[in-house]
Amino acid sequence: MKRAVVITVFFIFMFALNSFAQELPVVTAIEIKGLKRIEEAAVKNKISLKLGEVISQEKISEDIKSIYKMGYFEDVKVDIEPFEGGVKVIYTVKEKPTIVKVSFEGNKEYDEDRLKEVVAITAGAIADVTLINDNALKLKAFYESEGYYFAKIVPVIKKKTEQEVELTYVIDEGNKVKIKEIKFEGNKAISSRKIKKVMATSERKFYSFITGSGFYKKYEMMQDLEKIKDLYYDNGYLKVSVGEPKLEFSQDKKWMTITIPISEGPQFKISSVKLAGYKDNKEEQELKKLIKLKPGEIFSKAKMRKDVEAITSFYSDRGYALASVSPDVLPNEEKLTVDVTYNVKPGDKFTIGRVNISGNVKTVDKVIRREIRVDEGDEYSASKIQKSKKRLEDLQYFETVDINQKPDPDKKTVDLDVNVKEKPTGFLTIGGGYSSIDNLIGMVDVTQNNLFGRGYSLTLRGELGGRSSYYTIAFRDPWFMDKPLLFGFNVYRQKREYVNYTRDATGLSFTFGKRYGEDWSASVTYDIEKSRVTDVATDADTVIKDMEGNLLTSAVTFQIINDTRDSYIDPSTGRRYSLSVTTAGLGGDTGFWKSLLDLGWYLPIFEESTLHLRGRIGMSDTLFGKKYPLYERFYVGGLDTIRGVGYGEAGPKDSKNEPIGAKRALIFNIEYLFPIVSEMKLKGLIFVDIGKGYNEGEKFGSDIKYTSGFGFRWFSPLGPVKIDYGINLNRKEGESKSKIEFGFGSFF
Repeated sequence: MKRAVVITVFFIFMFALNSFAQELPVVTAIEIKGLKRIEEAAVKNKISLKLGEVISQEKISEDIKSIYKMGYFEDVKVDIEPFEGGVKVIYTVKEKPTIVKVSFEGNKEYDEDRLKEVVAITAGAIADVTLINDNALKLKAFYESEGYYFAKIVPVIKKKTEQEVELTYVIDEGNKVKIKEIKFEGNKAISSRKIKKVMATSERKFYSFITGSGFYKKYEMMQDLEKIKDLYYDNGYLKVSVGEPKLEFSQDKKWMTITIPISEGPQFKISSVKLAGYKDNKEEQELKKLIKLKPGEIFSKAKMRKDVEAITSFYSDRGYALASVSPDVLPNEEKLTVDVTYNVKPGDKFTIGRVNISGNVKTVDKVIRREIRVDEGDEYSASKIQKSKKRLEDLQYFETVDINQKPDPDKKTVDLDVNVKEKPTGFLTIGGGYSSIDNLIGMVDVTQNNLFGRGYSLTLRGELGGRSSYYTIAFRDPWFMDKPLLFGFNVYRQKREYVNYTRDATGLSFTFGKRYGEDWSASVTYDIEKSRVTDVATDADTVIKDMEGNLLTSAVTFQIINDTRDSYIDPSTGRRYSLSVTTAGLGGDTGFWKSLLDLGWYLPIFEESTLHLRGRIGMSDTLFGKKYPLYERFYVGGLDTIRGVGYGEAGPKDSKNEPIGAKRALIFNIEYLFPIVSEMKLKGLIFVDIGKGYNEGEKFGSDIKYTSGFGFRWFSPLGPVKIDYGINLNRKEGESKSKIEFGFGSFF
């Protein structure tokens, strides 16, 4: 736009009027003309010239520049005329037109609604050239991030009236460019395969339509270059240099090859690791136990970072809220060694000040406060604050949990601002599915996990399958009487058609439990159930015929759990041990004891992958000479035990080769879980299952069943979903070759 600035100055005339006084005229009035939408006060705030001042050509010039910088005007003029013994300075402006419509032309892959999310310009905005061009660059960056590297964006302004224009971004999307190959120049010490593993940018693969990978994104590549440097730093190459990537395109511009130049430099070893700033010898010895970097080893930036975190945690868990550790790395280029010194600055000890709760609309304060591991006046502890955040997240009541720490150096206190964003905790699920046990099933589930905002859980559930039906009402209070006590009850009705009989049961159970410390809990459950067994086949085995008729079971179960997992929903580290013992026979028609030892470990592998190891041993037998029903026994085989074989197939069978349950069970599971699409919380896994169920006369640990396969875990908004495909590796006659299993609910 052409800028026109006109200053009509009457200095000669004014000099004539004031020839005797030999003075410049005084400003007696300031006026703004031409404003239509912009407030006059906003413009006057930019004017430095004041009433009563002697007129100044320098100030007027600066004022014109200041008004232009506001971005609202395409023209500014200044006139000066005599007024009441002085002069009036008149600023005449011409406002830029308003954009009344923003549209897009030529877009095929993305609709207008999607593109409007990218740009920061809307109808009603000022038609500022800089703003318009900046948004064209945003659109260009968006298309590049989606693989359209040669996309062209041209803004076109169409004048409607003197004060109104329409803005159209004309788009030529071009071809979507995929990454054919990523190459490296100069890498000798570290293979290209290892370098690619640390990068987010990857070559286009046959499965990339799921992950969305295989496209060049500039901001992602810049992060990858830093990851490559860190990889070299972790292997002792302190002088590594990673250059800008070179892009080469195919003739049809549909594929690109990326070449990244690397200058590795020499490898450095650690000559010494020292500490500075500690208080006494005892503290020094404790800190040395935390340090993983050792003299003689190859230098590793990752190990050094973990050392810094460990030392910082050591102090922050002892009240030193502002503790800091700064490492000095001094390389010797002649000897190719490096001296590392950890400089410790503990600072002063702090205590917990006020704990403020905000963001909770439905959830009452005490439900949040009782999960916080520190109280006002306690010694500051970073790990306890982190534990508090984890416990609140594990409640599954909140979308986000933020604990902001506000240290007060004068009072030596740290205030905690606990801010939560609530999410719906009630679910109505109506649907159907397929179960490997019951074939087609229909299900209705109404669950409220935060009833009345007090942390109660209430579930109403009904399932109807081809061979079974199940109805239940379950209630749970994890803080019974505002103490760390668990109380719950469950009323249920179940009917299932087995091959040789039908079971119809009604039951009621009560559970009381208590937590001990952070990781231990114990509970006792009393369960009374009335079952009716009918439709027993005339040629059924004796063990099945013995159950026919009404059976009353009165059972007590004791359970103890040790759980250190970092998350109940998606654990990556920690363990879960449980031991349960059930005794039935004090009253009723059945008598048996049953125990199950369940041990599980989660081990982080690489950055986001996890190795899950689990082992279970189950033992049981009859008591008091009473009946031990088949439906109370261990059924080894199926989704939660040995995948790849049918329900109970890896255990004892009757004369018709149908599962009848086991008195003893041995089960081992090995899983390797890895992310597929992190944004969707979709994971893949490969597994190996080993196990068997045994009855009398069978040697415990013999004839083990082996299966292997793969699966998926999706942490959906309605709960975790699991799909597994298992292959029977040592199949016998009458057993399944393989099985696809589907489940909805918590993972083991």
